[in-house]
Amino acid sequence: MTVRQPLAPRVARRRYVIASGLFWLPMGLAIAPMVPLMTERGLALAAVAGCIAAHSLTAALLELPTGGLADVLGRRTVLAAAGALDAVALTLHALGTTAWVLALAMALKGAGRALSSGPAEAWYVDTVQASAGPDAELRTGLARGATATSVALAVGTLVGGALPWLLGLGPDLGGRLDEATSGLVLPLSVPALLGVAVALAFIVYVLTALPEPPRPRATLRGVLREVPGAIAAGIRLGGSDALVRRVVLSAGAAGSALVTVELLTPGRAADLTGAAESGAVVFAGLACGGFLCSALGSQLAPPVARLAGGGERAVLLCLGAAGGGLLLLAVTATATGPAPVLLAVGGYALVYLGLGAANPSQNELLHHRVTSEGRATALSVQSLALQLVGALTGLAAGLLPAGTARWLLGAAVLLAGAALWARRTEPAAAPGAPADRFPLVNSDSAAER
Repeated sequence: MTVRQPLAPRVARRRYVIASGLFWLPMGLAIAPMVPLMTERGLALAAVAGCIAAHSLTAALLELPTGGLADVLGRRTVLAAAGALDAVALTLHALGTTAWVLALAMALKGAGRALSSGPAEAWYVDTVQASAGPDAELRTGLARGATATSVALAVGTLVGGALPWLLGLGPDLGGRLDEATSGLVLPLSVPALLGVAVALAFIVYVLTALPEPPRPRATLRGVLREVPGAIAAGIRLGGSDALVRRVVLSAGAAGSALVTVELLTPGRAADLTGAAESGAVVFAGLACGGFLCSALGSQLAPPVARLAGGGERAVLLCLGAAGGGLLLLAVTATATGPAPVLLAVGGYALVYLGLGAANPSQNELLHHRVTSEGRATALSVQSLALQLVGALTGLAAGLLPAGTARWLLGAAVLLAGAALWARRTEPAAAPGAPADRFPLVNSDSAAER
């Protein structure tokens, strides 16, 4: 029997980048028309908020169970399931005409988001370490995967926002489409339907281009028995390992920053332009710019880590820079005029640039700390922290008076997350790994020694 050799690191990196972009492009396509499409279907703002809450709650509830599922069933199976859920969710979102169908679409999208939060990255790390050893350099591939994600979201946001507008030009293709489908397919539905096609392409790519070693045949009874164990192991790791705990807590701080920016920027844009419609256009442009800044930050992660002298110092520097960006947004929160607006735009860009540069270094530290058996679960714990702290920050910001205080809350949480990295941690072996797997020196990997 021929034993299949693992993919070379360069090949694995390229396939991981493509998979990351294909998964997030449909999500980007749906961002701009999401709320307008639901309101066009007759939903009140409260109902729209309920649909969005269905997404967030489903993703949070399933985050840990789906991470454990990827560690038990395999990365490829769970990734393909995530793509299938996204395809169904986008179809329902594009064609749904009632509140319950649209809420179901958002819940399925949240389930797909939970399924996808770790398997692709875990597949990449497993493949590289199988080929190049446990101390293989990971940061470059993680950075490029994060860049692909950000670029896909930026491109998807622009295309998804422009398509409905373009369909209304010339011979009014949008009106003809509406009439031909008896109102089932609106111009605002087209980006989501395009996303369905991309999601199907993602499924095919995952099943054909991401090989992994065969796992023992799973039974329903075995899965139900092993997944809770994987979840418990991930939670124990976050509580017992100081470095993993820092990664998880700083992910929560990043979630606080992102929610602060996404919650407060639309209103700030509307205040500056004088109308909600024009403010929405400005926000769409800023969102696209933010994704591109995040992509640039991800690309800068390896050189920043080299200049900083290691991954931990790089995380401290990058999270501190992002916190500085939030402080700029805070001090300009009520100011008008060209200079304050330019400072605010610079602060907005700095938040995304800093967070984008910090993430690959954090995740490389995490992957050198955990074994393959719990890798997807550890990533799910990280993602859960980001979502939960972000949700709490959003609720707290709503209780504060409008203006500077709300921005300062997000800045304070993010700077507290950065401060966790002020003291370096000696590398330690992953649970179950040989004691000498990670050298006890002040560096992250063999590539930095």
